[in-house]
Amino acid sequence: MSLDGQGFGDLIRAWDGVGVVLSFDAPTGTWIFIAIHDDTLGMALGGCRMKVYPRAEDGLRDAMRLAEGMTFKWAAMDFPYGGGKTVLAIPGPLESSDKTGLLHRFGELLNSLKGAYGTGEDLGTTPADMREIATVSEYVIGVHGIDDGPSDPGPFTARGVFEGIRSSLRHRYGTDDLADRTVLVQGVGHVGGPLARLLSGADASVLVSDADADKAATMAGEIGGGIVNPDDVYDTKCDVYAPCAVGATLNADTIPRLGCAIVAGSANNQLDAPEDAERLAERGILYAPDYVVNAGGAMAFTLVYAGERRVEELERRVSEIGNTLDEIFTESTERGESPVLAAARRVQIVLDRAKSGGAD
Repeated sequence: MSLDGQGFGDLIRAWDGVGVVLSFDAPTGTWIFIAIHDDTLGMALGGCRMKVYPRAEDGLRDAMRLAEGMTFKWAAMDFPYGGGKTVLAIPGPLESSDKTGLLHRFGELLNSLKGAYGTGEDLGTTPADMREIATVSEYVIGVHGIDDGPSDPGPFTARGVFEGIRSSLRHRYGTDDLADRTVLVQGVGHVGGPLARLLSGADASVLVSDADADKAATMAGEIGGGIVNPDDVYDTKCDVYAPCAVGATLNADTIPRLGCAIVAGSANNQLDAPEDAERLAERGILYAPDYVVNAGGAMAFTLVYAGERRVEELERRVSEIGNTLDEIFTESTERGESPVLAAARRVQIVLDRAKSGGAD
């Protein structure tokens, strides 16, 4: 990864966010990017992603893009948080002691923001990583200092996606019965794995794909599902394509190849460009806006942070994502537009209401 930092200024000047905190962690050669997009609804909150990027600028761009997605996610849920995100752009795999030091120094950087931003688990980080950060910082969601609260947001995110898939099926086919429906889950990690189990338990035919062939084989064996080579994901015929790994899988190259009727998955920023929403609509593919369908983990863990400990109540609240999507799909149909536009309108209404002091 290039660490010259060229291009940071151009990216930040072109961004409409509140601000970006940049720090270079010399002991590990890691760029730390904390992007705060919007704090209209409250404290900025978003996960901590750890990943190797070709260039440092790519990590900054990812942080800003994901922070904007969090603004939309919180507003779509009408939760009192703003959009933020952290990217730890590591140069390569870190030894355990080096990783611990990095997480501690990141925690100290969090403290310097004095509550303007809080973080949690994301791609490349784990609940154990969050507990490590929490040894030096209080601004970590999902670490509560108690033993009776859940420690992994993945299953809640999966529950929300599952309900989103059912909503999508209702809108497309008139029934949410998963029997005789085929769902392709791309990425079977912390979210895709629990999602595959939920789908299998509901009698869906589940196909799995993962960059880690062993992980895909293990999951397929566990649920009695099929395996799809990563290169064949977009061309595979299925009812639902559920991207649950990296974002930007929906673009000008992949959309013409899609063999699905519905896209509903947990990956953030699934659309590579805004016009990809129209490309999907032109092909007759129903798209569940990612920041709505993947909000379950964020929803559950902020509720835990606020004091809710009953898992059944957390699951009930997360299941309401299906109802939200029902409303979005209905509105988009009535207006003859993409669900992305209907969801964005919902977000803007919530933000405008907050800016006007809560007046209707």
